[in-house]
Amino acid sequence: MKSEKEKMIAGEPYLAGDAELVALRQNARENMRAFNDEIDPRKRSELLKNWFGKTGQKIYMEPSLSLDYGSNIFVGENFYANFNCTILDTCPVTFGNNVMIAPNVSFYTATHPIDPVERNSGTEYGKPITIGDNVWIGGSSVIGPGVTLGDNVVVGMGSVVTKSFPDNVVIAGNPARVIRQIELSEAKS
Repeated sequence: MKSEKEKMIAGEPYLAGDAELVALRQNARENMRAFNDEIDPRKRSELLKNWFGKTGQKIYMEPSLSLDYGSNIFVGENFYANFNCTILDTCPVTFGNNVMIAPNVSFYTATHPIDPVERNSGTEYGKPITIGDNVWIGGSSVIGPGVTLGDNVVVGMGSVVTKSFPDNVVIAGNPARVIRQIELSEAKS
């Protein structure tokens, strides 16, 4: 029988009030406090390397950071996130290499049942988010549950991304849509 944590990570319905999950979120709050209070950027990066599920060697995030667990976040090389990043990582959130995130960007894997009786029961679930290589996400954008962004994607400021997009596109809007293709020579430069 799966634990509530195993169900959560797998994207299956789970109970967020489970004692193990409550303790893990409490630990994440303590880690967030340490990260957000640290003024030395090198120490902040080391905190992330010891907290996240996996990171590259070059990771830089500005405070403040808000998240659920931290251990379900996987980051490639040359990762940069500006101020006020929120990552609700009930399911894995995976970032490729050379990802740049502007201020006030949110990633939400968590979701809830549509049916009010089921929702009021405390049942939750999530869907993983995957961000490819060389992705730039503009300020105040929201990336929703289950979204995959391909390589070389640019997300325009203030976008709400509710579906997945392939490589080499600029997307923007609410809901986000393809604004234009990125030519291969642009993607390499």
